[in-house]
Amino acid sequence: MTTLQDWRIAARVHTLPAAVVPVVVGSALAAHEGVFRWDAFLLALVAALAIQIAANFANDVSDARRGADPVERIGPPRMVSAGRITARQMWAGVVLALIVAAGAGAALTVIAGPAILVIGVLSIVAMLGYVGGPLPYGYRGLGEVFVFLFFGIIATVGSRYVHDMTAPRAAWLLSIPVGLLAAAILVVNNYRDFDTDRAAGKRTLAVILGLQRTRGLFMILVYGAIALIAVFAATGLTPLPTIFAALLAPYAMGPVRIMYRKSDGPSLIRALKMTARLHLWTGLTLAAGLLI
Repeated sequence: MTTLQDWRIAARVHTLPAAVVPVVVGSALAAHEGVFRWDAFLLALVAALAIQIAANFANDVSDARRGADPVERIGPPRMVSAGRITARQMWAGVVLALIVAAGAGAALTVIAGPAILVIGVLSIVAMLGYVGGPLPYGYRGLGEVFVFLFFGIIATVGSRYVHDMTAPRAAWLLSIPVGLLAAAILVVNNYRDFDTDRAAGKRTLAVILGLQRTRGLFMILVYGAIALIAVFAATGLTPLPTIFAALLAPYAMGPVRIMYRKSDGPSLIRALKMTARLHLWTGLTLAAGLLI
C-alpha cells in the first residue's frame, strides 16, 4: 500500500526551499519598493512549489525507467525504484501537481498579464525535459544551467514582476546569487551520486568534469554568490541592508570543507543539507534586508 509518507518522500520536501527562496526575495523587493501584493505572492508561491513537486515526481519515475536509481544509491530512497509507488501513480501525481501550478498561473496571468503564461509554459517544459523526453538535458551536463536560470533568474525576476509588471535592475542582480546557490545544491547532489550516475550512463556535470573539478565548481558557486551579494550592496546596485546576507560566508565553509575532505555517503548527505540551508538562510536574509 502506498502511504502518505511515501508521497512525502517522493516530493523531496527538503528540496522545496529552492522554490520558495526566489519567490520570497522577489516579493520582498516588491515590498521594499512599495508595490507588494499578497495575492500575487501567494499565487506565485503555490505555482513555484507545485512545479518543484511535479519536477521531483517526474525525476523519480524517469530515473527509475533509465536505471539511474539503483538500490546501492546513496541518499533517500526513490519511490518508484523502491516499488513503493508505481510509475502510473507517479505520473498521475505529476499531472495533479501541474494542474495546481496551472491554476495558480492562470490567476497570476489575470493579475500580471500574458508574460506569466510564457514563464509558466517554459518552466513546465524545462521541468519535464530535465530527465524525461528523448533528449533529457539532465543527462547531458546541463542541469545546473537550467537550475540557475529557472530557480534563479526567471523565478526571482518573475516573482518581482507579478506585483506591478515591472522588473527593476535589483531583481535581476539579486536573482544571480539566488541562482548560483540553487545550482550549488544540484552540484553537491550530483557529486554524491557520481558513481551510480556514471554507471547508469547519466552524464551529469559532475560526471563530465570529474570529482576534483566538481569540488572547485561548488566552491566557486557558493563563495561567488556571497561575494556578489556584498559587491552589489556595497556599490549601491541593490539596497545596502542586503549585505547582511554576506555575513553567512563562514557557514559556507562547512559544506565546502566536507566536499574537499570527505567522500562517504553520510558526510555528502550532510553537505547537501547544509548547502540547502545556506540557500534558504541567504534568501531569507536578503528578504529581511529588503524589508528593513
